[in-house]
Amino acid sequence: MRGSINRPPTPDAEEDQEQELTLREIINIKLIESGEKERLKELLRERLIECGWKDEMNALCRAFARKKGRNNVTVDDLVHVITPKGRASVPDSVKAELLQRIRTFLVSAAL
Repeated sequence: MRGSINRPPTPDAEEDQEQELTLREIINIKLIESGEKERLKELLRERLIECGWKDEMNALCRAFARKKGRNNVTVDDLVHVITPKGRASVPDSVKAELLQRIRTFLVSAAL
């Protein structure tokens, strides 16, 4: 009697799903490939500077550093404290403009 043939194992359904890209990942790839992601990031930077958000975050960081003592503050401390405040304080108009640009891109990319 002959021995069994060496075959690769049959992939499980779960493994197949893990290898498939999510819609978010596909959109991110398209944004990067087209260069649109960099343009959106630059637009975001400009709008946040225009509305004073960057200055506000800078002031929060300085105040936190003064309170804790400049030599006792790490970047991780700043990120942990400032990130929630920063995200919450992005103006709705800036969010809406970015969302509209993303929607326009998706329509033009036929996704």
